[in-house]
Amino acid sequence: MQILLDNDSFIIFNKPHGISFHSDDGPGFMANCEKEIGYKLHSVHRLDKVTSGIIIFAKSNEVAKDLSALFRDEKINKTYLALAYGKPLKKQGTIKGDMEKSRRGSYKLLRSNLNPAITRFTSELVEPGLRLYTLHPVTGKTHQLRVAMKSLGTPILGDKLYGGIEFERVCLHSHRLEFSFMGEDYSVTSDPDFLPWNLG
Repeated sequence: MQILLDNDSFIIFNKPHGISFHSDDGPGFMANCEKEIGYKLHSVHRLDKVTSGIIIFAKSNEVAKDLSALFRDEKINKTYLALAYGKPLKKQGTIKGDMEKSRRGSYKLLRSNLNPAITRFTSELVEPGLRLYTLHPVTGKTHQLRVAMKSLGTPILGDKLYGGIEFERVCLHSHRLEFSFMGEDYSVTSDPDFLPWNLG
C-alpha cells in the first residue's frame, strides 16, 4: 500500500490495478489500506477495479463530507492517463453526453445532454498507431473515461469490456489530483506502470 501523502485530515494512496475498491470478491483496496495503517478510513471517491492511481481517504466523517463536496462541486482537478491504439475521431477537445447502462455491466454515451458526463482531453502520438491520452473528467460518472475513449473510436488498451485490444491490464491511471483544502493547496502526482517505453 504505497502512501503518497499523509496528514491529520486525509491520507492519499497509490492504488494498483486489478483490485476492487470495496470487498466484493475478497478484501478490497479500502479494507487492505485500513489493515495496513490500523485505523478506520472514510471513502470520498472511487476508482474502478481496472484503474490504478491516486485515491484519497478521509480520517473522519467531517473531513469526508468536506472532501466529498469538493468532488461533487467539481473543485478537484483530476488528470488521468490512458493508452489506446488507432486514430481517434478527434485528437483533442471535449466529450459530452448522457450515459446509460448497456450490456454486460457496460455503459454507453448518448447524444442527449440532460445530465451529461463531461471529459476534456488531449492526445499525442508516442509510437506508430499508439497514442497517449491526457483525460480531464469534469464530472465523475461510473466508467466515464472508458466510455469516452470508446466514443472516440479508440477504446483503452486492455479494456476488453469496451472493445480494447487485449493487454495485461487496462491502461487507465489516475495521474494527478489538484485541490485546495482548509487553506492549503495540494497537487499529488503518480506515474503509471504502462508508459510506452515500458510496453516492451
